[in-house]
Amino acid sequence: MPGVYDRDGIRFQYPENWSLEEDEAAEGARTVSVTSPTGAFWQISVYPRGENPQRLLDTAVAAMREIYDSLETEEVDETIAGRDTTGYDLNFYCLDLTNTAVLRCWQSPIATYLVFYQAEDREYAEVEAVFRAMSISLLK
Repeated sequence: MPGVYDRDGIRFQYPENWSLEEDEAAEGARTVSVTSPTGAFWQISVYPRGENPQRLLDTAVAAMREIYDSLETEEVDETIAGRDTTGYDLNFYCLDLTNTAVLRCWQSPIATYLVFYQAEDREYAEVEAVFRAMSISLLK
């Protein structure tokens, strides 16, 4: 049976054996992260209404670029559960292992949302379906 996070207008399902952490981030954002037992993670950050999605995406990519010299980015527009999102697919090396990360951002009448998930590539194929299911459950 999946776990369900439902607080302050954020609701999604996640695997019950993954750990959940909440954080009040800078700039008035709230972040909820869910981490697999092997270190893959999915997170949602909720920003005030009207926050510029492209600025959030650019800031996230710049932060990743500071950490990972080998970062490759591909801009992506995607519809998830009927919601138009924009973002990036990211690939990079960490400790000689290839990793994939995904950033997706969208606005609603009440907030701006940024989903970020990441896994080492040997695990990514397994957890991508879980990441997508979590994102879809958030957007329903």
